[in-house]
Amino acid sequence: MVRFSANLGFLWSQLPLLERIERAAANDFRAIELHWPYDTEASQVREACQRLGVKLLGINAPIGDGSKGESGLAALSGREVEFQKSFEMSLQWCLEAGGSAIHVLPGIIDPHAHGQATQTLVKNLKWAADLAAEQSVTILLEAINQRDKPGYFYSTQAESNAIREKCERDNIKLMFDVYHVGVAEGDILTKLTKYFPHIGHIQIAAVPSRAEPDEGEVAYSAVFKHIDSLGYQGWIGCEYKPRESVETGLAWRTAYLPECF
Repeated sequence: MVRFSANLGFLWSQLPLLERIERAAANDFRAIELHWPYDTEASQVREACQRLGVKLLGINAPIGDGSKGESGLAALSGREVEFQKSFEMSLQWCLEAGGSAIHVLPGIIDPHAHGQATQTLVKNLKWAADLAAEQSVTILLEAINQRDKPGYFYSTQAESNAIREKCERDNIKLMFDVYHVGVAEGDILTKLTKYFPHIGHIQIAAVPSRAEPDEGEVAYSAVFKHIDSLGYQGWIGCEYKPRESVETGLAWRTAYLPECF
């Protein structure tokens, strides 16, 4: 049976992180995932999760300088030392908070530099994966559609999976975001089946709006049934932008899976 985690990068985003965790628990989420939580002490997050009976799944590695439009460091040649320092910080925070996965972002790449960027990314990911493996932490790679993130290193499952294969590390997995797959390439159920052995986490949102998954082009009732039929044992991250209040929008859960709520 599928189960949902609250992505607190988008849900209750106007509140301090510890309050967001409280809201997630109060609304029957038993797991959470975070974007960039580094301004909150990891020990405080761990304590809140333990007290509320909520599992922290994972976080995002730092993006670099957001004011300059950066969206990750792992594929940026010449920034290897900066990437390593930021990943070490991220890994420490993740472990102290009780998480078990880190989404490593490759960044925005000039198409003419793609060959060198690939070499840099693979080298950085191998190093990060080896460091993370010592702590039983998974590295996640997420293809992001080019409409939302022009120039991002990979936008399709084939591209992110090709990098995963080059790295030859068992603890590097794909983050299959149904929203990004729907926008970038479609054929969602076929791709879920094809890449299922390599999927470490799944996320959802409506296509094309990125709102609650009860509108738009994707028949999520079919997606959830298919995920369940594949034997997926992980969580499905609710990484959507609420139309109004989070609580009002959560009615979609009972519409799709009334037996869960």
